[in-house]
Amino acid sequence: MAPDKVLYVAHSTATGGRDGKALSSDGILDVKLTTPKELGGGGGDGTNPEQLFAAGYAACFIGAMKFAAMRDKIAISKDVSVEGVVGVGPTATGFAITVELKVSLPGMDKAVAQDLINRGHVVCPYSNATRGNVDVKLTLV
Repeated sequence: MAPDKVLYVAHSTATGGRDGKALSSDGILDVKLTTPKELGGGGGDGTNPEQLFAAGYAACFIGAMKFAAMRDKIAISKDVSVEGVVGVGPTATGFAITVELKVSLPGMDKAVAQDLINRGHVVCPYSNATRGNVDVKLTLV
């Protein structure tokens, strides 16, 4: 699925793979990458692609829910939060990821919250990018 019109383009470059560095073209994102011990690395004081994906998806999903709430005139708490949980493991042909989004919508009726989560999942670019490739579990907490 491609957008009708590209409104923003991000540029980041990774060097050194899982034990390297990632830098955005504007220099705002500048992170050390380290391989987690669970994947055979030394761990350490860097981040990894799974953490970056989890953070990006969580932030984007909040934006998608806010968009859906605004469009549908649903009040949403400023304290909304999403915990992105991304796992990685082997498959027969390589590796794959798992994703769970743990969504907190304080003060919202459970049925309304679940509906908003579902609506957010329809419009979120990360959800659209993973749909059909990754089973994304949506959990209202």
